[in-house]
Amino acid sequence: MAASGQERPGEKRSAEEEPVLSLQDVLEEDDALQDEACAVLGGSDAEKCSYPEGYVKRQALYACNTCTQDKEEPAGICLACTYKCHEGHDLFELYTKRNFRCDCGNAKFKQLECKLYPDKEKYNTTNKYNDNFFGLYCTCKRPYPDPEDETPDEMIQCVVCEDWFHGRHLGAVPPEHEEFQEMVCQGCMDHCSFLWAYTAKLAVPGVTKIIKAETESEDVTVDDCPTETTDTQNGPTIKSEEVKVEISKLPDVKEEEKPSCPSTSASSDQKYCNGETSRDVKTNIKLNTVCKLEEYRTAQGPDTNTATYWPSSWRSQLCRCAGCMKIYTDLDVLFLLEECDTVQAYENKGKSEEQEARDPLMTALSGMNRVQQVELICEYNDLKTELTDYLKRFAEEGKVVKREDIQKFFEDLRSKKRRRVDGMQYYCS
Repeated sequence: MAASGQERPGEKRSAEEEPVLSLQDVLEEDDALQDEACAVLGGSDAEKCSYPEGYVKRQALYACNTCTQDKEEPAGICLACTYKCHEGHDLFELYTKRNFRCDCGNAKFKQLECKLYPDKEKYNTTNKYNDNFFGLYCTCKRPYPDPEDETPDEMIQCVVCEDWFHGRHLGAVPPEHEEFQEMVCQGCMDHCSFLWAYTAKLAVPGVTKIIKAETESEDVTVDDCPTETTDTQNGPTIKSEEVKVEISKLPDVKEEEKPSCPSTSASSDQKYCNGETSRDVKTNIKLNTVCKLEEYRTAQGPDTNTATYWPSSWRSQLCRCAGCMKIYTDLDVLFLLEECDTVQAYENKGKSEEQEARDPLMTALSGMNRVQQVELICEYNDLKTELTDYLKRFAEEGKVVKREDIQKFFEDLRSKKRRRVDGMQYYCS
């Protein structure tokens, strides 16, 4: 998304309009940007290929348009491989994907061998791919940012298929005044039609725009792009009627065999999340004998061809009875039962790890006097200007900034300071 209120190239502000910022303001702004970067990377290792970790629960991924162009096999690479193996290449940022193993250097790459971990299998058979790996998103299959699309609109990721969609192409425009944490697109609602039973009580209502044929409207339309109803998870499309039949065919559980109902709150029985030990959802969740799905169906409204929006902790309300567990398994959506599968949990993990390692400059600033703060502001501004100019060269040449480049920058900076101090002349009155 483009930031609003930005100064356009070529525009200059007068001295009266120039905002006055304290060092505290600058550092807080930098902290916000750093938090955003840490949220995206989620603690990803920039030095080691993630392949030995197996199918990572969630990680930052990229696709290389230089190595796997259109009509070739899609492939995803980890953060470290973008630095070490694909420097200067045309990369697509995929944000995050679940249960994915790094493809760098395997059979999908005809001319490239991974420099970090070359001993890879030819294919990662359980990886899932979509058009995002070729830089195309939404039902409109357009790039982001789209140079031909001047309509301001944010992109939202579907929690099931993990594709990104324009808000105006979801059938129901995202609610503006109510918070929601996750979205399920139209195609995935068709695939996971059991979710319609939960919408009346759990979902956050979207805003449906109705386009009247007899009048022209400048409102954003939601039907200007075809809706895909094919399965986005490589499985058969299942209608709600089929799900109901499947539940009814399940054998009854005898009273003495009924297990106890699980707690849906966070406890010591944590789910596995990016390497943390926990119990497997599929085999260790205690099954409830009362089907919540059937109870929710009594209040279910009609299915509509729209996306749905869900608040935080909605996953904990999903039924875990034997019948519903079979539905999740058949549709390959057991991840919906894991709270740590959410992007929010992933982002929080990255932010918390960064907080532990963050420099205590903000704390030190509050203990400085006015003179010390002014001196530090001057030093900070000089550093910021020189670093910006240094990094600009990499951006213009399309090169990736590596650790050695940053080390060289500070070595040159220290050397420059020494020369400046040694060349000073001192005068006494």
